[in-house]
Amino acid sequence: MKLRRIVSLFLALCLLAALAACGKPSAQPANSPSPAPAETPAPSEAPAAPQPTETPEVTEAPAVPGEALTVEYTDDTGRTLTIPAEISRVAVTGPMSQIVLFALAPEKMIAVANAWDAGAEAYFAPEYFRLPVLGQLYGGKGELNLEELLAAAPEIVLDIGEPKKSIGEDLAALTEQTGIPFLHIDAATATMPEAYRKLGALLGLEDRAENLADYCAEIMSLAEDTMAAVGENRVRMLYLLGDEGLNVIAKGSYHSEIIDLVSDNAAVLEDPSSKGTGNETDMEQLLLWDPEFIVFSYDSVGDTVGEDPVWQQLSAVKNGNYAKAPYGPYNWMGFPASVQRYLGILWLLKTLYPAYVSYDLFTEVNRFYELFFHCTLTPEQYQAILG
Repeated sequence: MKLRRIVSLFLALCLLAALAACGKPSAQPANSPSPAPAETPAPSEAPAAPQPTETPEVTEAPAVPGEALTVEYTDDTGRTLTIPAEISRVAVTGPMSQIVLFALAPEKMIAVANAWDAGAEAYFAPEYFRLPVLGQLYGGKGELNLEELLAAAPEIVLDIGEPKKSIGEDLAALTEQTGIPFLHIDAATATMPEAYRKLGALLGLEDRAENLADYCAEIMSLAEDTMAAVGENRVRMLYLLGDEGLNVIAKGSYHSEIIDLVSDNAAVLEDPSSKGTGNETDMEQLLLWDPEFIVFSYDSVGDTVGEDPVWQQLSAVKNGNYAKAPYGPYNWMGFPASVQRYLGILWLLKTLYPAYVSYDLFTEVNRFYELFFHCTLTPEQYQAILG
């Protein structure tokens, strides 16, 4: 009996020791931190999102909730393209686009279609004058270099100006080939205000574009009002170009826009050329037209016709009623047919109809240079331009 009690007591002591061992925490390694107690997030807090190891490249997702990185844009060919919502890198297809865009957003231009004329260095800031040259799409002065275009990495490529017959197909093919949106905006001297407003909306520069649009509309109104006052007293005029002065810009052509606007363009032909070189003609035809006034291209024969007996047969040359087109940094009569043609309008009105206009030409020319070329013209530069 005594032995049974001793055994029972021993078993009870063993059971108590086992229970005490189960209640002790397990030992931690000496260099391991103790686990932090779990925290229950506040009911108002959303659980934290898992953090990626690398930031992915954002292409379609908006950087800000509700704000898209791309937008749909329909250009003047009727094509709808996906373009960046904010554009900072732009290339152009030709010299007209180059001059139009330079007036609005030189800081967004990453290249030019044609190298600026050497004389432009006197007007343009170095960072713009030294932009790389990519070539042009139309016109034959060096083809657009797609390899260099891709290396320059523009976000869009702009074609501004006269719509060629194949413009939609051409730009669609280039967009597919390069992966870069090629956009076209129609523009002529009369429609430039609207073109600038479209450009301003496209590039996020609405206020700056409106200033340029207002200027273009103002000069067009000035020309129309002046010619309404001139009435039937329009001057019969020719614009001649080429090495021999025997190419003419015919009435109704794309390049005759300002000539037709402010004069009676004597060059009436059945098939006006759309090229910047105009239509070829001969002295016999010039004598038949026999204009009252002749403007020679800055690089044509205007310096020598006064002593040439053949040219002296024309009434305008015989009477000294001729002039060379002003040049600097571009031909004011066009070529390219871009915004500098507003300078041509101002100069022609003052030259042909001095009794009908009262503005100071130097003041108006300087105003243009500040707005479109971002420089102030000196009196010496002005005199050199007018020759």
